[in-house]
Amino acid sequence: MVSKGLKYSNIVFYGELIKIDTIERTYSFRIIELYKGNYKSSLIKGKFINSNCEIFPFKKDLWIVYANFNNDKTIKLDYCLPTQTIEIPPGFLPPIPLFTSSERKTTKIDSLSNEIDNLKIRNETMSNWFYQLEQLRAYKLSQNLSTENTIEDFNFKILITSLIINGILFLALIVLLLKNRKSKI
Repeated sequence: MVSKGLKYSNIVFYGELIKIDTIERTYSFRIIELYKGNYKSSLIKGKFINSNCEIFPFKKDLWIVYANFNNDKTIKLDYCLPTQTIEIPPGFLPPIPLFTSSERKTTKIDSLSNEIDNLKIRNETMSNWFYQLEQLRAYKLSQNLSTENTIEDFNFKILITSLIINGILFLALIVLLLKNRKSKI
């Protein structure tokens, strides 16, 4: 799920939905941790354009967001990506409704059974959310380590090249000094 989200999104972050405007169809997130993409501000705005599979975030909560940029540099959320809140699973499944046959009344046991099922879904959602968060942190760490290794490799190559050039220059200096001594004798 996380690898698909990373592959098909421009930006991935953990953040808090801080503003929802249902009239303008816009929303804003405060970015807490950025895992993919370059974004300098801690606030990012989104816009609901009404395309296929698009999500309009409706709950001020902590979110793991997999998004793509619109032409105006706002983001859009997609049902096809694993964006979710800490309480609502990817795809925003609603709570299980209470079904009973029309011939009998809803009992306390029916209500409690339904509530237990909804709590199981909520528990699974929270577990999944934290699992995704840890996977994203591991991904970010691996990206940072590979960048550090690339920088270290580059610095090592510069050091070796510098040593070789200094060695050649030192040998040239010795040859010049020896030629000057021989010409004086």
